[in-house]
Amino acid sequence: MLPTGRAAATVVILRDRPGADAEILMVERASSMAFAAGALVFPGGAVDAGDHALAATIADGLPLDEAAARIAAVRETLEESGLAIAFTSPPGPDRIAVMRRALAAGAGLGDILDDHGLEIALDRLLPFARWHPAHLEQARRVFDTRFYIARAPEGQVASVDATENVALFWSSAADMLARCDRGEGQVIFPTRRNLERLARFASFDDLAAHALSIPVETVTPWLEERDGTPHLCIPDHLGYPVTAEPMGTVRRA
Repeated sequence: MLPTGRAAATVVILRDRPGADAEILMVERASSMAFAAGALVFPGGAVDAGDHALAATIADGLPLDEAAARIAAVRETLEESGLAIAFTSPPGPDRIAVMRRALAAGAGLGDILDDHGLEIALDRLLPFARWHPAHLEQARRVFDTRFYIARAPEGQVASVDATENVALFWSSAADMLARCDRGEGQVIFPTRRNLERLARFASFDDLAAHALSIPVETVTPWLEERDGTPHLCIPDHLGYPVTAEPMGTVRRA
C-alpha cells in the first residue's frame, strides 16, 4: 500500500512560437529547499487549507480535491512566477504585483480574489498527469502531485520570486533536456519523464489534444531489474516515450 502523499499541484505553462516548438516555463529551486533542492521544476507546490476552502465555493462541479489542486496551481504560479493564469479577466501588472506580495505575506487566494473583484476559471487548466511515488528509501518526502497544462497569459512577464526559486527559464522541452544533459541543470525523475513527453508536441493545441486522448492515471514508479541492472520504471500506456531509467542515473527529490 502506498503511503499517504501530501496533495500538490504543478502546471506546465506553454507559449507558442511561430515556426518553432512552444516554450515551457521552468524555475530553479533554491539549494536550501528540503524538496528537489537545486532542481529545475514546473511552477507548483502543496495544496493548503485555503485552497480547499476556496474549492468549496467555486468547484463548479469538479470533485473538491481536484478543484483544490487547480486552485493551488493558480496560487503557486502567481507566487512563484508572477503569472496570473486561469483568470477570467487577467489583471494588469501593477495589480499582479500587489496580489503576489499579499500571497508572500500569507494572505489566502480567496481573500485576494475578493479584494480585487477577480475570478478564476478552473476549466482553463487541463489535466495532464498525476504522480504519486512509492516511499522508496531515498525519498524524504512523498507528494501526490497533479500536473496541468495552461497557456501562458498574453502580455504578462514572468519573474523569479527569489525565495523558493532562484531563476526561471523559458525553453522548449527538447532544449531543456539537452541543457540538463550538458550538465547545465538537473531534473528529478518525474520532471524528466514529463519533459520527454512534452517534447513530442510543437504547440499548445497539439499537446492539449494529446492530453485529452489519454485518461489521467496515477503514475507510481517501481524498481525492476533489467539485464542485471536496477531500473526505475513507469507504465508504458500513458504517453511517455521513455518508461525506464537505470537507478544509477536517476535524480531523486
